[in-house]
Amino acid sequence: NRMIFGFNEVIRDSVLGPVAHAYNDNLPANVRLGIGNFLDNLSSPISFANSILQGDLRSALSIFARFLINSTVGMVGIIDVVGEVDGDARDEDFGQTLGVWGIGEGFYLVLPVFGPSSPRDVVGKFLVDPYFDPFGSMISNGGQAIDYSEQAVSGVDEYSGVVDELEQIKKTSVDYYAAVRSLYR
Repeated sequence: NRMIFGFNEVIRDSVLGPVAHAYNDNLPANVRLGIGNFLDNLSSPISFANSILQGDLRSALSIFARFLINSTVGMVGIIDVVGEVDGDARDEDFGQTLGVWGIGEGFYLVLPVFGPSSPRDVVGKFLVDPYFDPFGSMISNGGQAIDYSEQAVSGVDEYSGVVDELEQIKKTSVDYYAAVRSLYR
């Protein structure tokens, strides 16, 4: 894990960090918020399916209604109309679904480029959740370049939201790897 963590740090220092800082420095906050809202809206079918699999029908209906309203009134999700009234959206994945049904998280695992994870979350994120993503399937059918672009924008958007905090933790921790592991756990 430490070796892969070190590799990820090289990628972070040479590519991800500069890209995240450029994203934060050159795009206004409301544009970044709109991009994040759009990407969150695209992932709603995954959260919807996992809420059903978790037996939480109330949450599934809430996610569906939020998706429907934000996709129409919110201009394909760029504006989180429902969030103004109902707060942040629920983000469910198959790793969480496995946890609801009693499957343990497993050991701590550092994935190349993707970072901290666990075997349960790897199964959910990479093997099962893609089947619940109709937009990802449509994009994939349109060409891998579009699919990779969507994944890259999503990764940059997500990382840019935590880059400053991670840099502060790195500056102040004795063992940065252990600090990140503790935060993940």
